[in-house]
Amino acid sequence: MRDYILVYINGKRYEIRGEQAFMSLSDYLRYERSLTGTKVVCAEGDCGACTVLRGVSRDGHADALYYESINSCITFMHLMDCTHLVTVEGLADNSSLNAVQSAMVKHHGAQCGFCTPGIVCAMTEFVNHQVCQRDEAPPERLAAAQIRNALTGNLCRCTGYAPILSAGQDIDLNAFVTLQNRYESPEMRKDIAAHQSVGIHLRTAEREFYAPTSFEAAAQFKAETPDSKIFSSATDMGVLINKERANPFKITNLSRVAEAHQVQEEAGHVVVGARVTLSQLEHFCRERIPEFSRLMRIFASPQIKNKGTLVGNIANASPIADTLPFLFVAEAEIELRSASGQRRVNINQFYKGYKQLDMASDELISRVWIPMPERSDILRLYKVSNRKDLDISTFTAAIRLRLDDQRHIAQASIAFGGVGPVVLRLPRTEALLKGKPFSEESFSAAGLQARQEITPISDVRASADYRFEVAQNILMKFYCEWEETHTAFAMV
Repeated sequence: MRDYILVYINGKRYEIRGEQAFMSLSDYLRYERSLTGTKVVCAEGDCGACTVLRGVSRDGHADALYYESINSCITFMHLMDCTHLVTVEGLADNSSLNAVQSAMVKHHGAQCGFCTPGIVCAMTEFVNHQVCQRDEAPPERLAAAQIRNALTGNLCRCTGYAPILSAGQDIDLNAFVTLQNRYESPEMRKDIAAHQSVGIHLRTAEREFYAPTSFEAAAQFKAETPDSKIFSSATDMGVLINKERANPFKITNLSRVAEAHQVQEEAGHVVVGARVTLSQLEHFCRERIPEFSRLMRIFASPQIKNKGTLVGNIANASPIADTLPFLFVAEAEIELRSASGQRRVNINQFYKGYKQLDMASDELISRVWIPMPERSDILRLYKVSNRKDLDISTFTAAIRLRLDDQRHIAQASIAFGGVGPVVLRLPRTEALLKGKPFSEESFSAAGLQARQEITPISDVRASADYRFEVAQNILMKFYCEWEETHTAFAMV
């Protein structure tokens, strides 16, 4: 067990102790390291001005780090253990602008300039990934759609997107030096790898941070320290702390538990560890559960998905959590660990009320078991929000059906989010559809029945009446989309 956080910043090694370990990453960079190119605007992870790059070792391999963009305003130094952080100051190659920076200058991709460092960092992450993953020479130009997707977590209040996109398309990929080649040495990789198997226990006069190497030790600490808060990625807690709505003094983290970083296919399930990020999950499910992967693309910005975890989304227990409706209709199981053992709970029984979980005081979520849908299943996932990218849902839905040979509905599973204190399964609507023909009349009746099973409220995102209408119409949308797709496929 050690009493410090190991971090590299722009190639330099630091051991972080005491109160500095509890600082936000953005504050530490700006006030302790004088790296003021990292800006803070919203302090909520929405604008992207604070974007930096984090190099992490994937699956315990130390041959090279994997670089991803994150929001530094809503993360903390104690969560950066065993990482290499690259800020906008560290992107230059031998004091010369890198290929991304040069393109931004050439195309006047900055107006007021405040958001520019975050945009440059986010674009560098994407370009670095594109160059690293290719076995052959990179393309001459990146597509505008690729640049837009890479920058969904970055706002430019001067509306300078046209020159920014032009800069992205004009980046000379052949001249780009990857961050791996720019910074990494065998000594850095060996140092990070050696520290990953060692737990952390930090104490100050008021604060305590504990990152053990096993789920059992973490559960034991949780039982002995009831006021301890488990931090996964802090994409929610970081906002609460910044807005002075929370300030936990005792924190447990699972980053040093090797098993928590694993995502794998096992016995017909996708098994997701507590520390697997949403970006990793999106990639892993691309071929295995493509509809879930598609939803993940609009879950949040790259910066949020590179930090946020599926387990965090589950534990947060929001009735509008984007992943939950799918997990409900998939009959996913939550694996709970304690110092005395483990158990699995079907997610449909996991939520007892608003923010109330079926968890004992000494239990924590270790993994999620997601049964992969059958090939014959019809699965559609919906996210309704005020804008497509980087927005909290107004309404969510998962609809999973199986038809028999006569095009009758043999099985139906439906879950809605944003229409009650928890995500809701609709058993009466499911029962109404079962045995009925796959027809407009069946889904019209199902929509009316769905209205009777939900209890939406009015809030800043939508009125209750709007949610009633969407809940009814989404079933007809599902029917029309499937019919259109199925008809088009049959005509080929």
